[in-house]
Amino acid sequence: MGAALAQACLEAGYEVAVVSGPVEVEYPRDAEVVFVTSTQEMHVATMQLFPQCVGAIGAAAPCDYKPAVVFQEKMSKENFTRTPNSKGALSLSLCETPDIMAALGEMKRKEGDPYGWQWLVAFALETSDHHIKALQKLQRKHCDLIVVNGPASINGVDTNVDILNTRGDCIAQVYGKKIDVARKLVSTIQEFIQNREEKNSD
Repeated sequence: MGAALAQACLEAGYEVAVVSGPVEVEYPRDAEVVFVTSTQEMHVATMQLFPQCVGAIGAAAPCDYKPAVVFQEKMSKENFTRTPNSKGALSLSLCETPDIMAALGEMKRKEGDPYGWQWLVAFALETSDHHIKALQKLQRKHCDLIVVNGPASINGVDTNVDILNTRGDCIAQVYGKKIDVARKLVSTIQEFIQNREEKNSD
């Protein structure tokens, strides 16, 4: 989906920067691609790039948690305390990773900024209460639009999405090949930008 969005944005006349994890995907040659291997690295890269952008689309699914302790060498069984009832069980302690879209939402420029306002579009993969949970994410992360999809879209050629605005209205439902869905999403973003700018100029 990220590669399709990059292509659709290029077709719409945008300069495109992609921050990507280690995926087996071929991105458009005209896009600037920054490869990262962790959520922390993705957070740093997006924070550096975003101030020069007019907007951002968060289509990646970075890890929400990471191990609290990372061993530099192989973990040996002798390093762990065991009880008679543990039966070889091993507990892992996890901590939260940065919420990249929420961080972008906090730093994005608002209307009236001399450098121009910025828009933000997030993706939300949900398995239940799709619109309710997606709208909560949109509001918490200060996004302008959110794209709701399901797990069936992972590694698939096609995808099925709903696009919600800040009021919770479903302004578009799109199904088809990811490049076609990406083009529809980009055109929806452009309509949103135009409507907002016309409203602000009245």
